[in-house]
Parts: sequence; C-alpha cells; structure tokens
Amino acid sequence: MRATVGDRIIVQGTRPGTTRRDGEIVALHHPDGSPPYDVRWSEDGRVTEYFPGPDARIHQIDHESVAPQPHLFAD
Repeated sequence: MRATVGDRIIVQGTRPGTTRRDGEIVALHHPDGSPPYDVRWSEDGRVTEYFPGPDARIHQIDHESVAPQPHLFAD
C-alpha cells in the first residue's frame, strides 16, 4: 500500500456493528509512501497515526489536477 499526502483512506468495518471510517492522509512517515500514515478522521477531525489493516483502502486523488488553495491570510 502506497499513499501521498491528500489521499483519502477508507476503512470498512469487518465485524458486525463496526462502522465505516474515512479520513485524509495529512503526513507520511516514509518517503516511499508506505505506512504508517497520519490521518485526519472525518468523523471528529482528530489526527492519529494509522497502520492500515486488510480492511483499509486508499483512494488516491489526481494531485496534478487539484487546483491550488487560495491564499487566505492578508499580507
């Protein structure tokens, strides 16, 4: 599994009663994009270090087509 900052990670629960989780990868620990990842979880905004299991998948975004974010701070 390889990821880049900005990719989404989706974790499907494999046990009954487990809910699906998703988040944005905000930092990598290895330059080759291998786990673990720092993930900002969508349900609560917390950032945690995450080691993906077999129930996780990466939704890679097309980083070349993503428009840059506008500058939000006054100079």
